[in-house]
Amino acid sequence: MNKYKKPLLLGSLLALAISCQTQAAVSADQAAKLGTSLTPIGAEMAGNADGSIPKWEGGLAASSGDRFADPYASDKILLTITAANVDQYKDKLSPGQVAMFKKYPDYKMNIYPSHRSAALPQRIYDAAKANATSVQLAAGGNGVTTFKEAVPFPIPQNGLEVIWNHITRYRGGTLQRTVMQAAVQANGDYSPVKLEEKFAWPAYMEDGVQDGDKNILSYFTQEVLSPARLVGNVLLVYETLNQVDQPRQAWVYNAGQRRVRRAPQVAYDAPGTATDGQRTSDNLDMYNGAPDRYDWKLIGKKEMYIPYNSFKLASRSLKYDDIVKPGHLNTDLPRYELHRVWVVEATLKPSERHIYAKREFFIDEDTWQAAVVDHYDGRDQLWRVAEAYEFQYRDAQVPWLTAEALYDLQSGRYLIGSLTNEDGNGFSFGEKFRHNDFTPDAIRRMGKR
Repeated sequence: MNKYKKPLLLGSLLALAISCQTQAAVSADQAAKLGTSLTPIGAEMAGNADGSIPKWEGGLAASSGDRFADPYASDKILLTITAANVDQYKDKLSPGQVAMFKKYPDYKMNIYPSHRSAALPQRIYDAAKANATSVQLAAGGNGVTTFKEAVPFPIPQNGLEVIWNHITRYRGGTLQRTVMQAAVQANGDYSPVKLEEKFAWPAYMEDGVQDGDKNILSYFTQEVLSPARLVGNVLLVYETLNQVDQPRQAWVYNAGQRRVRRAPQVAYDAPGTATDGQRTSDNLDMYNGAPDRYDWKLIGKKEMYIPYNSFKLASRSLKYDDIVKPGHLNTDLPRYELHRVWVVEATLKPSERHIYAKREFFIDEDTWQAAVVDHYDGRDQLWRVAEAYEFQYRDAQVPWLTAEALYDLQSGRYLIGSLTNEDGNGFSFGEKFRHNDFTPDAIRRMGKR
């Protein structure tokens, strides 16, 4: 039996492999399912047949209280997957997840009751419904047309539309965060790198959308705060909606040289900042950037154990040493739940180059967040497996993550990023940014302060 199912809403319209050419937006009749049989951003509203995945009933209510208070703290573990019993559950895991059990005898997954906690602002739901009948892929699928914000394809017709939903998903409009990142050696040794990052989407800028924003998806800066040898290095990125017509624009300020330089290499498989070669530029946030080097195929949907409601992992009582262990994170901390995911396969085009010859994405239907990504090398061997530890920021109505890990199955090393446990409130949404906060002059000033 095929382990993937065709989405119920598309019926015969969706084959297991769909070409990624430009397609018309869905009909008004299909869009009318949003908010009825489908959630406002396109997930199946109903639970599954045996009730192990519940019905979506609006997600966690917005709250101005302690964002780290765990609403599911009383839940008991349903089962624990270990190396001894993993074969019983492999139909609900990715190949990369299964490989983690084979490589690390002490690896485990604690499975908890599923809660469909994702909730977003009403304006995002309204935008998704409007997008459903108007937004299209640009020629070649390397951009989107008539798109304003949030989910462009709530009823996706192919793999590229699913991946664009991940790339463009709502992340609070503007954001500033101080995060810890570490390249962890096989023996567990690591040197923490502290980063301050700012994100802004044009529609949420304090000075409003400007003429130059026409093809801009978001603005991003990343400043290294520690260790001392890297302090003052700053990256600036203009993320474009169509990166083939207008490639991503990037600049770096090098504190040692006291110069700002253009950085066209900050894309695709170029090494990420201070990652010891353990992450590519397009690995950040599980996947980002132009999709033009791959052929994308929508495989279908499946029920899968993915990291979810990661309140325990986000706890302010934890130190980074409590989390970072040899080979993998402390497996007592992540919470896994059964959820439906979209499965998308990306295969490197014969004419292109990238260190990953194939990637398989498992994307949460309720958030469009890539939850797990398996990466294959040029020999078609599993190389790296990434996990996003989902977290609902109730004060901002943003489902995102509290950590992301990229495990190297071949070397035994891994990269952990986006941790905020020792850094106050972590993610600060709704920051008042202006366009002049995201310029080469701005990063020069940041690097010198």
